[in-house]
Amino acid sequence: MDADLQKKPHHHGNLREALVLAGLQLLEEGGPDALTLRKCAALAGVSHAAPAHHFDGLHGLKWALAEEGFRRFRNYMVDAEVTGEQTPRGRMKSICRGYLHFARDNRALFQLIFGFDAKDVPVRPTRDVGSFGYEPLRRCCAPFIPDDVPREVIEAQVWSLIHGFTTLFLAGRFWALEDAPEDGAFDQVMALLDRVGTAPESLGNPGDPS
Repeated sequence: MDADLQKKPHHHGNLREALVLAGLQLLEEGGPDALTLRKCAALAGVSHAAPAHHFDGLHGLKWALAEEGFRRFRNYMVDAEVTGEQTPRGRMKSICRGYLHFARDNRALFQLIFGFDAKDVPVRPTRDVGSFGYEPLRRCCAPFIPDDVPREVIEAQVWSLIHGFTTLFLAGRFWALEDAPEDGAFDQVMALLDRVGTAPESLGNPGDPS
């Protein structure tokens, strides 16, 4: 692929951004295995030594891509939030749809941002970008948290449902729903969100909070 990379000039003082954009392009075109500092430098139109001034090796570059990925991930959910029914459950489902659509449109980047453990972050960032990206989902869960249940329990229920659905969808592993269109499968599975925050004895007749 090196021979196919065309050098592109960068603006002085904006080299880090140019390298991140080059890394995102490489990631999109070839997946994580296509990422190297040398290829990023070539695509950004700079010397192969230039990335060392901005990243602590390839791992540092990947974390920089993950930071940008979390920002885009959040934007997908925020943008989706206003597209559906404007009720607490409607906004929750819309945010989950944005979650799915980000992963569908950015498969390699989705895999990258969820491939980092906290211990793998190369340096302490100025802000917790993972929490920043996760904020819309946390916010949409807030109306459904009972007084006697830790918020993490409700958030884990919703997050597990949409992340599991998204992962299986990307892998093409919907055996029972293989003939259903994307939206049909999504709506059927996300119907389980109607039970979030509902007492076990009333699960047969879930309803939106007032």
